[in-house]
Amino acid sequence: MLVKVAIAQMNCTVGDLNGNAAKIFAACETAARLQADIVITPELSLVGYPPEDLLLRNALYLRTQQVLDQLCARLAQFEYLHVVVGYPLQDEQGQRYNCASVLHAGRILGTYRKHDLPNYDVFDEVRYFTPDDRPLVFQVKGMRFGLNICEDIWYPHAPGAAKKAGAEVLLVPNASPYHMRKQKQRHDIVKERVEQTGMPVVYANLVGGQDELVFDGASFVMDAYGQLQAQLPACVEHLEVVEFEPAGVEPDRHIYTHRGHIEPEQSLEAQVYAVLVLGVRDYITKNGFPGAIIGLSGGIDSALTLAIAVDALGADKVRTVMMPSPYTADISWMDAREMAQRLKVRYDEISISPMFEAFKAQLAGQFAGLAEDTTEENIQARIRGTLLMALSNKTGAIVLTTGNKSEMATGYCTLYGDMAGGFAVIKDIFKTLVYRLSRWRNEVSEIIPERIITRAPSAELRPNQTDQDSLPPYEVLDEILRLYMEEDTPVAEILRIGYEAATVQRVVHLVKVNEYKRRQAPVGVRITHRGFGRDWRYPITSKFKE
Repeated sequence: MLVKVAIAQMNCTVGDLNGNAAKIFAACETAARLQADIVITPELSLVGYPPEDLLLRNALYLRTQQVLDQLCARLAQFEYLHVVVGYPLQDEQGQRYNCASVLHAGRILGTYRKHDLPNYDVFDEVRYFTPDDRPLVFQVKGMRFGLNICEDIWYPHAPGAAKKAGAEVLLVPNASPYHMRKQKQRHDIVKERVEQTGMPVVYANLVGGQDELVFDGASFVMDAYGQLQAQLPACVEHLEVVEFEPAGVEPDRHIYTHRGHIEPEQSLEAQVYAVLVLGVRDYITKNGFPGAIIGLSGGIDSALTLAIAVDALGADKVRTVMMPSPYTADISWMDAREMAQRLKVRYDEISISPMFEAFKAQLAGQFAGLAEDTTEENIQARIRGTLLMALSNKTGAIVLTTGNKSEMATGYCTLYGDMAGGFAVIKDIFKTLVYRLSRWRNEVSEIIPERIITRAPSAELRPNQTDQDSLPPYEVLDEILRLYMEEDTPVAEILRIGYEAATVQRVVHLVKVNEYKRRQAPVGVRITHRGFGRDWRYPITSKFKE
């Protein structure tokens, strides 16, 4: 007898219990029309993921239980539907658990409590939850389904316990955030568990942006032979029904998985761009900002940021401001205007020259006898930051900063200047990847003027300035940063690879001394497994040298 499992790949919002419950109910309505027997929703689908220190508030658990009871009662109308819903549970002793319950016929059929709690990278579930060691298996049409939650599938214990308890198919609600090449990791791990247990796995992942994290969905089903039988599209909400059928008789029968739709794999650039768009859209819309403001310079970083913002929000919700200084090249004006015209966004120009001269005049006495240096450069950046924040205050629109990961790592950015804003769109994108993403976006439709991509990058804060006056070539810089910052490669090993010792030591020094800047930077989309955010916790005050 066939059992139909509906994967509800949902975009949940942290703390929006009523909204999340409404999405779960809507998914169940669709699944019922498709004659599904089971609906599986993502990890902590009722409250969103990660709730962080909301989990320390007793009120969250009280409200969660109220909404769960209401949802359970509403779902009773779908007589044959079994619905897997994730939520946090606090028991009478004050122990907290990451749970998933099976709702059926107006009651909770059973509750599974997560066993393996991640405590690395962006995860700190040990701070909030207690692990549990009890498997849960439930039957639908004579087929036995086990539950694991996210991290459980990465280790042998919980899947093995489900198998030992009689499970034939493993359902796994997930809140697995994106980073580059993550999907292959997921496939490899699930294949290991399939080989271990002989059970098909339904991997149902969350989709949507939550602060710096973006959950990419890309849910999938792997059969008992480790073959992919269904994969949902990334970065969109989606519901897919997959069918399971027993083959053979007890006790040696296995479960046959009918092949469903398999979404083709996208290029790395397409994946990253989609994640950036989703992260920007959800951060701005979920937080209620009416739109975005971007300081458009005529350079590639602001051009890519603008493209992402327009794709995320639409041209009518994005405003650009060009703020030329005495050192702004004519081609920067021309390219900024052209790109704004191509994207049909509002474009304004506000010269900072009068304000810059006023600052210099007021500081002349204080700076007497001192040569001009980066101080004057930073004044220009801070004037621009002040203007953008003033427009933000007046309109309610959020300022999107345009600094990339190469700049954030080395401190090639100005506090309260180009770092001023509410969301840092490309803060986890190395400069070399900025170029790749820009070229990829132009292949879709040519919106970034070619000269922006091909000209030498410059902050244009002094005459004839280029980035490479202050930094190593980006191809070298980004690889050293990737090795040192993302992979924790020892300096001695980086040197053995063949990079110049003086360059390596300089880059490492810049990373160290600019930690105080990064702590004051706005959050932004994380697309690597090690970004400057939740998973980077270096001390500002430190005398350690490698």
